[in-house]
Amino acid sequence: MAELTAEKFAQRAYDCDLIDAHQLESAWSEFGSRDVELKDFTALLVRKELLTNFQVDRLLANKRDGYYYGKYKVLYMIGSGTFARVYRAVDRETGRVVAVKVLRLRYMDDFDTREQFLREARMVMPLRHPNIVPIFDVDEERGRPFMVMEFVEGQNLRDFVKVRGRLDLKRSLDIMIDVAQALDYAAGRGVTHRDLKLSNVLLSSLGRAKLVDFGLAAVAADMSDQAIIDAPNPRSIDYAGLERATGVRKGDSRSDIFFCGCMLYHMVSGRPPLFETRDRIQRLSVQRYREITPLREVAPDVPNYIAAIVLKAMDLRPDKRHQTPGDLLRDLKAARERVHRGETGNEEADAHALAQANAQNSRLEQEGHDLRVMVVEPKTELQDLFRDRLKRRGYRVLITGNPHMALQRFQDHLEDEPLAHCAVFNSQHLGMAAVEAFNRFGEEEETKEIPAILLVDPQHKELIKAARTAPHRVLLGLPVSVKKLRAALFKLLRNSKCEV
Repeated sequence: MAELTAEKFAQRAYDCDLIDAHQLESAWSEFGSRDVELKDFTALLVRKELLTNFQVDRLLANKRDGYYYGKYKVLYMIGSGTFARVYRAVDRETGRVVAVKVLRLRYMDDFDTREQFLREARMVMPLRHPNIVPIFDVDEERGRPFMVMEFVEGQNLRDFVKVRGRLDLKRSLDIMIDVAQALDYAAGRGVTHRDLKLSNVLLSSLGRAKLVDFGLAAVAADMSDQAIIDAPNPRSIDYAGLERATGVRKGDSRSDIFFCGCMLYHMVSGRPPLFETRDRIQRLSVQRYREITPLREVAPDVPNYIAAIVLKAMDLRPDKRHQTPGDLLRDLKAARERVHRGETGNEEADAHALAQANAQNSRLEQEGHDLRVMVVEPKTELQDLFRDRLKRRGYRVLITGNPHMALQRFQDHLEDEPLAHCAVFNSQHLGMAAVEAFNRFGEEEETKEIPAILLVDPQHKELIKAARTAPHRVLLGLPVSVKKLRAALFKLLRNSKCEV
């Protein structure tokens, strides 16, 4: 085989569209000759950032592909697992640095694995939250699926804990609050994570925690132990073990909560609660979940109020855990406030306070039990606010940004019960369109008996004048507090003619 020269190497880089003629000429001019050592030439290209070491190594191995996925130019590999590889890449059109996750070649002909990979991408793409790594694009290159994500400059939580050991309480709670906020947001859109672990939490350079790698039904509930053991890539195997130990269905958000408890336990104690093993049989064992050493035995100095959160989150009785990520989030925020105040914790006082908080949460959740509210609001941030605050009170919240679509959805609903028991139209950004929809809602046969609320600025006299009200159709002045909105909902729905 002929020796690879600098000129032949340059031709390979050019043929693979990694470097253009002008850049090559600039590199050659540095030497004043093309009769240079290959190692000197490649070193120059790397130093001038025309190529990366990853690209150089592939070119030296005469690899002719794998440099581009769609419009994304691969710079180097940043992670590798049995399922996929992740590369740092750059968008050729915009210059934005991204992470590209590519299904490994061994799964190219595995239809189920390919479909799972694509489903994960499509499931996460609509999610936009500061604590979730967003997926921007999903495509295929020569039949090989890939997804394009935000590149997070930082490290994963597993590596962070490995280096730091025990984390301080405030840092641990900050991270878990970020995780719980992400889970709460995703749960509101019908998505659970199903693969929560330290390595799937990325810590940005600004210190924010971001969830990545939402898992799917990689381990089916009806698979035998042997089938799971033999599976080439049994993602979420720990979830399968927990679900079998606790008897919950696949995708139950309380399983995510259990593993949140595991992460908090690990951070504040420096030790994982579940013994770590690669043996799949042991990871499926019920005993692995039953033989967890209580946190206070491992770390006696951890305040009782934090130990109580971990104990509740990791209760093997699912009905005794926090029931939603929002429940967990409230306890975590309360604990962080106590850490800020320097409270060390007292067993009796903490147990009483936690019991009171749980009782209060239970009462709040009953307020909107079995009631549905349609909110017409075009702004995403306000949609999230309405959804979060009303869901805390037990309401099921339907959201649309289009007032005409809201009316159409009620008209298209074929069930005996109405689509929602009350509609809230916010005129803050919709203006007269919200008023017109509010009025039509009171006129249409399908909706005229359903309570409705129009949120309107008292200074917008023309909107108030145009609104047609009734005892079950009222106006609330903007800005409106959640407390006032809840009071109006309670009054309207209590007196409503609708069956609730």
